[in-house]
Amino acid sequence: MTDEQQTPPEPAPRSRLLERLAPANLDWRSVLLLPVLAVVAALAVGAVIIALTEGPGQILAAYSALLSGAFGGVSPISETLISAAPVILAGLAVALGFRAGLFNIGAEGQMVVGGVAAVIVGFSVTGLPAVVHLPLALLGAVAAGAIWGGVPGLLRAKTGAHEVITTIMLNAIAVNLLNYLLRRPSIQRSGRADPISKDVLDSARLPQLLGWIDPQLRVHLGFVVALLLAWFVYWLLFKSTIGFEFRAVGLSPSAANYAGMSVTRVTVVVMATAGAIAGIGGANLTLGELGRASPGFVGGAGFDSIALALLGRSHPAGVVLAGLLFGALRAGGRTMQAQTAVGIDLITIVQALVIVFIAAPELVRAIFRVRTGGKLERVTTGWSA
Repeated sequence: MTDEQQTPPEPAPRSRLLERLAPANLDWRSVLLLPVLAVVAALAVGAVIIALTEGPGQILAAYSALLSGAFGGVSPISETLISAAPVILAGLAVALGFRAGLFNIGAEGQMVVGGVAAVIVGFSVTGLPAVVHLPLALLGAVAAGAIWGGVPGLLRAKTGAHEVITTIMLNAIAVNLLNYLLRRPSIQRSGRADPISKDVLDSARLPQLLGWIDPQLRVHLGFVVALLLAWFVYWLLFKSTIGFEFRAVGLSPSAANYAGMSVTRVTVVVMATAGAIAGIGGANLTLGELGRASPGFVGGAGFDSIALALLGRSHPAGVVLAGLLFGALRAGGRTMQAQTAVGIDLITIVQALVIVFIAAPELVRAIFRVRTGGKLERVTTGWSA
């Protein structure tokens, strides 16, 4: 028998956790209820924090500024969409891994190397029209991200090295590699002592979608790319043969092996594909609103992606909705900080509370007095199968 055929059954605790992260069967009526109640509960706790620190009178002002900063006009909506795009892409990368039974904690590093690769292609290749240069820069991000994701997949498949450990280590390597590269004369902008890359050429920039209306509307083609990739991940997972293999391996590697599927191949392909998607997320930043690479340009979006995948139940549509929520919180949080005494750190607290409540459905049921057998009960049943 081959090594693959001798793969031991997946430990029960890991299988139960993966079922919570990526449930096999989704009842959308019940699935939508838990996130909505979790958001409401998180905002309520946030209101208590505001009342205790800034006074009760600041609650309405803070949340009004938050709402108007996210949805109060074309410009706020533009900022919401531009904030949502990279985290949607990173969330898709994590969700894809969850569906295949893999914990891809490396989206941050994959975004970093993808963004840097896109920048290098974006300023070093000259004389090309935008219809060629932009796809070429995105392909550079895809290749870099796929390599960065494929390495821990290969290590997992061939040596059994846990992907959580290897992806976390590769995150650290990517961050320090970025700092090193930004000091290289071939990449660092001329005349600058600080670590910042050369600007991406206009031919490799993601064009603004509404710039013809107002140049201040920064939302760009990257949001459309994020939606297209969400559709692609949905098709890949639920409409294609290889996607069936991904989900089969995620549900039971030993059963998939018995059915003749190559767990080794699936593991590597899943992690490489997830890395490629996260790499495009990094390019979304460097080819979009930033136009360059600098230390910390990802801004923690790769770590937020874990929360997005959890909130979206590892379904592409759920990840998109969760990404829009996080984008709205980020965009509205900046307005809230500017107009009130409430700092933007509250947004991070609210995001964390949302995940806490999502992870504790029994607590949400108790808070909102949802009876056993109701819609939320079906959610908890799906999470604990």
